[in-house]
Amino acid sequence: MISGVHLQPELKRAFEELGFSELTDIQREAIPLIQKGKDVIGQSFTGSGKTVAFGFPILEKTVHNKGLQVMILVPTRELCGQVCNEMRKFAKYKRMSIAEVYGGISINPQIQELRHADIVVGTPGRILDHMQRGTLRTIDIKTLVLDEADKMFEMGFIDDIKKIISQLPRERQTLLFSATISHQVHEVVKNYMRNPEKVKVQSYVDKGKLMQYFYSVNSRDKFSLLVHLLKREEPKLTIIFCATRSRVDVLSRNLYKQGINAQPLHGGLSQNRRKRTIEMFHGSKTDVLVASDVAARGLDIKNVSHIINYDIPKTSKEYIHRIGRTARAGEEGKVISLLSEHDHENFRNVLEDRSLVIEQLKLPEFQRIPFFVSDKDRHFGARRDFRPRSGARHGYSQRSSHKYGEHRRPYHQREGRSHEGFGERREYSSESRGSYHSRRFGHS
Repeated sequence: MISGVHLQPELKRAFEELGFSELTDIQREAIPLIQKGKDVIGQSFTGSGKTVAFGFPILEKTVHNKGLQVMILVPTRELCGQVCNEMRKFAKYKRMSIAEVYGGISINPQIQELRHADIVVGTPGRILDHMQRGTLRTIDIKTLVLDEADKMFEMGFIDDIKKIISQLPRERQTLLFSATISHQVHEVVKNYMRNPEKVKVQSYVDKGKLMQYFYSVNSRDKFSLLVHLLKREEPKLTIIFCATRSRVDVLSRNLYKQGINAQPLHGGLSQNRRKRTIEMFHGSKTDVLVASDVAARGLDIKNVSHIINYDIPKTSKEYIHRIGRTARAGEEGKVISLLSEHDHENFRNVLEDRSLVIEQLKLPEFQRIPFFVSDKDRHFGARRDFRPRSGARHGYSQRSSHKYGEHRRPYHQREGRSHEGFGERREYSSESRGSYHSRRFGHS
């Protein structure tokens, strides 16, 4: 018996060997309900321990060689691999065949795995592909898990999920885990779950140990400031979030040229490359992960001391997902957002969540260093150091909305260039830059 929860001896042994000294809130509340066969809605953020919450009770009820009994749907390939690896660890002392299926790799080895699988973990598109091919039999499925449900729906998997559920036995247990309960999540709950019990837990992040800051910086100085902060802060592990794949690639290359051990992670990389990068970061063989939101969603990586928003996310929900990867389990964490001209609108959206208190810091002195858009392109020129002008505001002001002359425009707005070579050209009006001098961020 573990803190009021009973587990089979072989599962209890694995639980203790994995170092789980006590249950998290969601585990303590969800495991008994799942053991009783209830449908469960678990609302929790990444890092709350939800894989343990559904994994151990599912393994208790699954019998080896009795057909495919459990289907676990996840939004990304990375999360698929992570959940599958965790389930295999949980089943260390209980014979179990667990298959992982996702797109981007050959389907033939997956077909072989599914022939003998007791549990399948997969992304909706590839799961549906197997079902349509007849290589995944659903007749014996007793449990369906929708993990990171809100993210799957955001990524456009809602129709695939409905098709999958329509082909599953009606007499089954359905478990849904989601950070937020959106309209689409409500729809799935209403149409496909039976009298579900709801378990809602607070974020695993320790807000008392989470420090949140932002710098207001010109776009041409953003990379130089980033390098300065990485070298000054000396973080354990850092995740830098970017808005696009191309920005992830270019930023990681430039950091590497500055002697910073950075690796990119986004959906455009091969699965082997992505898997290798995550393993390196888990093993602290690389210090900095430059990632897109989709690629990093659901990853449970311990000892992340710093989150840096190189690009500001579009919503407060995405911001909260990002910062949820630090300040866990009593550890301190720091979030630093680099706010330049084109980030203003997104930052306004983030601050619609009044619970967020983000303090503005004065720009430090830092050396201007070159930023290469590509190996062939020109780069931002270097100068010895950068000091904010005397008397200049570091917050927003009406001065930010003046029209630049050609000689004063940021580099990315000249001659049709895109910002640091990323994506299409954007135009920023005076309204989008706005006047914020009368507002204190993080406070109503």
